[in-house]
Formats: sequence, C-alpha cells, structure tokens
Amino acid sequence: MKLCAVQYASTTGDIEGNVARHVEFVELAATHGAELIFFPELSLTGYEPTLANSLATHEEDPRLDVFQHLSDAHGIVIGAGLPLVTSQMPRIGMVVFQPRAGRQAYAKQHLHDDELPYFSSGERPMLIETRQHRLALAICYESLQPDHIATAASLGADVYLASLAKLAPGMDEAYACYATFARERAMTILMANCVGPCDGESGGGRSAAWIDRGKRIASLADEQEAMLMLDTATLATRVLAPAPPAA
Repeated sequence: MKLCAVQYASTTGDIEGNVARHVEFVELAATHGAELIFFPELSLTGYEPTLANSLATHEEDPRLDVFQHLSDAHGIVIGAGLPLVTSQMPRIGMVVFQPRAGRQAYAKQHLHDDELPYFSSGERPMLIETRQHRLALAICYESLQPDHIATAASLGADVYLASLAKLAPGMDEAYACYATFARERAMTILMANCVGPCDGESGGGRSAAWIDRGKRIASLADEQEAMLMLDTATLATRVLAPAPPAA
C-alpha cells in the first residue's frame, strides 16, 4: 500500500486557501498511485490555538466536499486536520475521507497541558481499515505516549500515522520515541510534521518513516514542503514535491 505523509506549511486561518493547496498534494499523490495521504496537525487552519474557536467547524463543512470527490475519483484515503466544533471547546481533529463512504472525524484524545485552555479531548481511537492494513491515527502529543500506541496495537493496528505540529527542539526526542515504538510494537510508523507558521514560531519538519524493527528508512529536511511516500509492500520510499504556491 502506498502511503503519503505531507510536510506542509499552512496559511494561518485560511481554510479555503489551504484546501486548494491540499488538493494539489492529493492530485500529485494520486498520479503516483498513492492509496492514502495525510497532513500535519490542524493543517487546514494552521496550528494556532488562540484562533481555533473562531475557525472550528464540522466534518460536513461543504468547503471540504472537494476531498470526498477526490477520494471517490482516485480511490484514495485523505486525512486533513482542522478544529472541530463541540458544545464546549473545540477539538483538535482530523477529517478522514474514504472512497464512496461517509466521512469520519478523529479527535485528539491526549492533550498537552498548553492545549487545555483552548481544546477539549476526543473520546475514542480510530482505525482506517483497508485490504492490506489497519492504520491507527495519532495527533502530535498523544503519538509520543506509550499508552496511545499500545491501544492501537491492542486493536490490531499494524501502521501508525502520526500527524504533528511540532517545533524543531522536540524533534530529536520524537525520533527516538518513534524508533522505540516501531520496534516494541512491530509497527510501521509514518509521521507528517508541519513547516512554516506554528503557534507564533516555525514547525520543525523532518517528517519520516520507521519500519517494524525500529529502523528509520526515510526522512525529509527541516524546512522542505514536500511529501514522503512509503510503499508498505516493498518498503521503497520517494519524495514528491508540487510546484510552489503562486506569489
């Protein structure tokens, strides 16, 4: 199965503009036979907790309909991040579009202390079922918690998709965690991190893939906007990059 982790620079607060850029990545991935593509944490708005309440929406937002059309047309699963409306504070969500199926939303279950003033927690794990794999979703902080990946393993997941908005100083620790988790849980881990604006600073990039022996088999640079494709059958990887956005 060909999976793509997108290392993406969001335009802060611009859902429509980010949707258009996401579409470029999805179409490029589809031309290379990708069957799944996912983006960094809150990729459709940028990771900006203070703006999340005003930007929050729901998975049926018509601005997202283009992703369902692309999923159906290309037979590709798409995961894109944005804050989700609740009756309380918004949740950090990823909306998942699957071919000819109703869209689903996953919400981050384990929040960092800094996020508690702005977000509420999700309540349940989510697996994407395909013919080849069971893929578990994880969003940033929770993907570094041993109990989160343990739950995914207990549900039969063999691939762990980590969607991050993480700064450069934390990336060495994250790499060490994913190597350990991949080895201990016999899982493939694919991680997508942001670059560009991230809560007043810049995302640390370095999106990467680990196989079940804990070996990192590919990674991106710390400032490069691109996507990392992994073929889980052959373990081949490649880097794909769309044209830069118009000035």
